[in-house]
Amino acid sequence: MAPAGDREGYWGPTTSTLDWCEENYAVTWYIAEFWNTVSNLIMILPPIFGAMQSVRSGLEKRYTASYLALTVVGMGSWCFHMTLKYEMQLLDELPMIYSCCIFVYCMFECFKMKSSVNYHLLFTLVLFSLIVTMVMYGMLVFTLVVRSIYIVTWVYPWLRGLGYTSLGVFLLGFLFWNIDNIFCDSLRNFRKKVPPIIGVTTQFHAWWHILTGLGSYLHILFSLYTRTLYLRYRPKVKFLFGIWPVILFEPLRKQ
Repeated sequence: MAPAGDREGYWGPTTSTLDWCEENYAVTWYIAEFWNTVSNLIMILPPIFGAMQSVRSGLEKRYTASYLALTVVGMGSWCFHMTLKYEMQLLDELPMIYSCCIFVYCMFECFKMKSSVNYHLLFTLVLFSLIVTMVMYGMLVFTLVVRSIYIVTWVYPWLRGLGYTSLGVFLLGFLFWNIDNIFCDSLRNFRKKVPPIIGVTTQFHAWWHILTGLGSYLHILFSLYTRTLYLRYRPKVKFLFGIWPVILFEPLRKQ
């Protein structure tokens, strides 16, 4: 996607099948796509806090896995955009599939007995992950399809509250992702004519990271809220510093 005139930097020539609209090594010699890289922090730091909270609260391990999977997605995307190397691209794309499978499992198990395991669903999702992994290693072109699979797994018709919010934020990020792809040349020309502080706001792939990271985080909260409400944990949504949502739990109700 990016023109051949981009600079070379610390990581050498690009080997990934995708090169996004952000100018390469424009901010620092050590990071190929600076804003596309640092925007992944929203998928790394908050989920780590969520995983720690899940462990402290004694929640089912699949929710800790959900948070950690989102963290791995953020770290993989960080490495991909920082280096633009194909092996790092796989580290970006494959965790998306794995994390979506964990999210799907959590959604399907919201209204089951505590500590139950759905082995049939688990087997299906693991098999799906293995097939996708083999195909991605065998066919580079398949990386274009992976993102579409990632989108589709979020379309649940019964989402409400946090669910609607997470879906809306995710779709807005998807819109920005397409703007970045379709109008790349126009965006690059615009950035040359305006101050850098304004040009940064047009890094729409970075906005894609921020919005889909937030949407994924909200989806985990929605799934966790639904599950803990069913288990009578009495969950409540609180906002750290008045802006960042987390779920806190009151003592269990006695049966």
